[in-house]
Amino acid sequence: MATSEPAVQQQAELKKSCVNCGAELTYKPGTSSITCAYCGHQEEIMVDPNGFEELELSPYLKEMGAQSHSEKISMLHCKNCGANQHIEENYKSLHCVYCSMPLIVEDMYIEDWILPGAVLPFQIDQKQSFQTFKRWVSGLWWAPNNLKKASLDPQFTKGLYLPFWTFDAQLRANYTGQRGIYYYETQSYKDSKGNYRTRRVRKTRWYPASGKVSGFVDDTLIKASQQKAGRIPKDIARWDLKKLQPFNSSFLRGFITEKYTIPLQEGHLESKEEARRIADRWCRQDIGGDTQRVNSIDMKLSEETFKHILLPVYVSSYRYNGKEYNFFVNGETGAVSGSRPYSFWKIFFAVLLVLIVVGIAIYFGQQAEG
Repeated sequence: MATSEPAVQQQAELKKSCVNCGAELTYKPGTSSITCAYCGHQEEIMVDPNGFEELELSPYLKEMGAQSHSEKISMLHCKNCGANQHIEENYKSLHCVYCSMPLIVEDMYIEDWILPGAVLPFQIDQKQSFQTFKRWVSGLWWAPNNLKKASLDPQFTKGLYLPFWTFDAQLRANYTGQRGIYYYETQSYKDSKGNYRTRRVRKTRWYPASGKVSGFVDDTLIKASQQKAGRIPKDIARWDLKKLQPFNSSFLRGFITEKYTIPLQEGHLESKEEARRIADRWCRQDIGGDTQRVNSIDMKLSEETFKHILLPVYVSSYRYNGKEYNFFVNGETGAVSGSRPYSFWKIFFAVLLVLIVVGIAIYFGQQAEG
């Protein structure tokens, strides 16, 4: 498998300029190239044909900083919402992607991070995401007029790469439980009128069960960041991991990258909980019958590997009545979701109109009776 690129090479990529006009080259979503927005010049992004590497988990859990797959990264911390983000040199707008508050360049600091092993490049561009977001906003009932006006400005929609951990492992488990088989009995009962009737009632016979299950748990996806604001809604947090590409920093050019804030150790613990849920599901399938009880599971994971990956999303932020709202567009699928404010006055006048219409109907109804 391929290894990550040397830090020197990655830093050089960040400074690539157009050979024709000297402007910054940025990644063009849906392609495998970086392009110049001024003259149209394009350069192909070279990725390792051998794919990306699954890293052995155990050494990283012991001491992350000693690994060859880690390096230093410049970070900016938002004092308003707490988000930690890395902004490429060519990204001109130094504002927090979540709350739009200014980021202070002088506050930049350096941190160690485990290099991404893979990235799912943006498949839709900023213009497409903005149009998707605008259509969504236009369809919101009771939304304040200011919200729809704000959505007309594409500068509020920014591309962000989110960090995730993925974990692989061989899973083996011994279990004990019970297999339930349904059967039916006919029972008599008295209805509300005192009449006797019969009905079929389902019951369950339980039989002891035990056994072993095993299999490969592939790409358990665990989020690697959780800020005070801007949590990604579950209904858009679905990406096709088969589209992952070996990491190359050129895919990040023109976009913001959020650094993981959930440590590898914590992510691993969450992945073990997910593995236990998978083991429970496998045990129930193995028990069979109509229904199952799992009394105990002795689970063991081996050959554990992981990778740090980056997944694409567009974020738009909007402040209304002193409260921050975030809207999200999946950078691969175009799915959109988010929180939204409601216009008090629109709802108030709508309710008032309904009351007036009802009042008029009652009035004319009384007049007709008189």
